[in-house]
Amino acid sequence: MTEQAIADRDIADALCEQVRSAYDARTPLRIVGGDTRAFYGRPVEGQALQMAEHSGIVSYDPVELVVTVRAGTRLSALQAELAEHHQMLAFEPPMFGAASTVGGAVATGLSGPRRPWAGAARDFVLGTRIITQEGKLLRFGGEVMKNVAGYDLSRLMAGAQGTLGVLADISFKVLPIPTATHSLRLSLELGEALNKLAELGRKPLPITAAAWHHGELLLRLEGGKSSVNATQERLGGEPLDAGFWRELRDHRHAFFTCSEGQALWRLSLPPNSPPLALDIPETDIFYDWAGSQRWVKTALDADTLRDACQSVGGHATCYTPHAQGGAAEPFTPLNAVVEKYHRNLKAELDVHGIFNPGRLYAAF
Repeated sequence: MTEQAIADRDIADALCEQVRSAYDARTPLRIVGGDTRAFYGRPVEGQALQMAEHSGIVSYDPVELVVTVRAGTRLSALQAELAEHHQMLAFEPPMFGAASTVGGAVATGLSGPRRPWAGAARDFVLGTRIITQEGKLLRFGGEVMKNVAGYDLSRLMAGAQGTLGVLADISFKVLPIPTATHSLRLSLELGEALNKLAELGRKPLPITAAAWHHGELLLRLEGGKSSVNATQERLGGEPLDAGFWRELRDHRHAFFTCSEGQALWRLSLPPNSPPLALDIPETDIFYDWAGSQRWVKTALDADTLRDACQSVGGHATCYTPHAQGGAAEPFTPLNAVVEKYHRNLKAELDVHGIFNPGRLYAAF
């Protein structure tokens, strides 16, 4: 019997009842899956809504490349099932621990090294079943069902951190695992590496991951065997163990260990952005996503980092909890127009503020 078969359990009715009771009593809920992503965002005070037991694969059609899974299902179990059919979640969701769940992966909306070439988490969500504020279980997305306000919630839920409703089931588009893969490293200084990445980005090459750190450009090639082999011969370099990309994805690489007084930040920038004018040693910056995502270990304040990012059209997110020395507001403050839309959406879908209150921003 597989791990997934053992974990197969539908507790949607009990979850709906708990949400319904919380709605009637105006009781805040803290939605909990594997709790491996609790560091991401602001802390939430509320009654725990435990999702981990709501697990199992509801349906899977390898021919149609579609799988529907309950939100509490462990990512490792889903990935093992997909791998048996030589398929995968193409957005490469991070796993910050063995208890990491599918619902948490979608709720945080985080994607791994393949993101710029394959797409983000929300791009692979076909549909969802969501528990609404009244404790109703409704289906959205794949069957084009919308609520009275006209929202398609499936994509809104990706990255909403549970503030708009409770993910019960998620349907994904999956993709075949590439038939060939090769990772390599090239010794290049930062300026040379960024120029190289810009050059490679203009060519139809089978690159699915690109990073730079401490004098090394790191690349992953995936696709047909002939294409991968030809590109490998063209680029040269030294072989790189494929496990490197999992360590980067899951923050298990040695880089992610911060010194005392440092916080870990993710800088999200437009493609081909130059190095930012920040007083940070080169060894404390890790360039991912061909330079569009940059991990930074620093004691610099939030305003300094965010001003530098905004000057080139980007933003900065703090991954270190405030209690451990991180920023009080982990996410970039919203401008007045965007904040108005956020407030209106929250008021429509969570009128009493019971779903993960304050998780994204203190006001909602």
